[in-house]
Amino acid sequence: MIPRVLTVAGSDSGGGAGIQADLKTMLALGVHGMSVVTAITAQNSLGVQGAWPLPVETVRAQYRSVVDDIGVQAVKTGMLASAELVEEVAALIGATDAPAVVDPVGVSKHGDPLLAQSALASVRERLLPVATVATPNLDEVTQLTGVRVVSEEQLPEAAAAILAYGPRWVLIKGGHLAGDAVDLLTDGSEEHWLRAPRHDNRHTHGTGCTLASAIASELAKGRSVPEAVTEAKAYVTGAIRAGFSLGGGIGPVDHGWRLR
Repeated sequence: MIPRVLTVAGSDSGGGAGIQADLKTMLALGVHGMSVVTAITAQNSLGVQGAWPLPVETVRAQYRSVVDDIGVQAVKTGMLASAELVEEVAALIGATDAPAVVDPVGVSKHGDPLLAQSALASVRERLLPVATVATPNLDEVTQLTGVRVVSEEQLPEAAAAILAYGPRWVLIKGGHLAGDAVDLLTDGSEEHWLRAPRHDNRHTHGTGCTLASAIASELAKGRSVPEAVTEAKAYVTGAIRAGFSLGGGIGPVDHGWRLR
């Protein structure tokens, strides 16, 4: 049977990030994508014009509908918006026998807030402990831990700060640093440094969602965490290289670049 991956995230009406990016990534990587919508956003290449979280019972019903009938080989989380949704999704994932990739989305590519400040404690105390892999970028590391990373040498410090909250593995994304795009994957005992050339392309909307979904897709195929992250890094690097203009602002990465 084709591997099945469930994304629990917000909808991006512009199609570059969120649920839409997740499902495109899953299709490109040969798995069956399913979705639990946590929030609706009015969003385009210029930013987020509005966001409306869905009721907890609506999110729970979607999750149970998919997992209880179809089943999942991996779960990925994105925008969860509120403390109530974070806690509900953490409980659902904790009771599901499948690896979970947690992308602790705090702000959009344009700097628009996607997570209430009141939800940060729930992310730390409830969501990160059920994560197989957590994938924060440097802004999210600061938001969750207070650690500010300005150089590659600080990535292990950032990783240790996130691991203290309980995920099995953490992938610290160093894409905001100068030079090559370098990420650090670690479980606290082994380290994997992943490097890729930086492409001169401003159209990178959806990068984080795409990477987390790619990791979940590869885990669903039975790959180990280091293998899954390495494969996902290669996929998202190609997607960034092929990112294209859309609208008047920042365009999306190209999820279908391998298909062309």
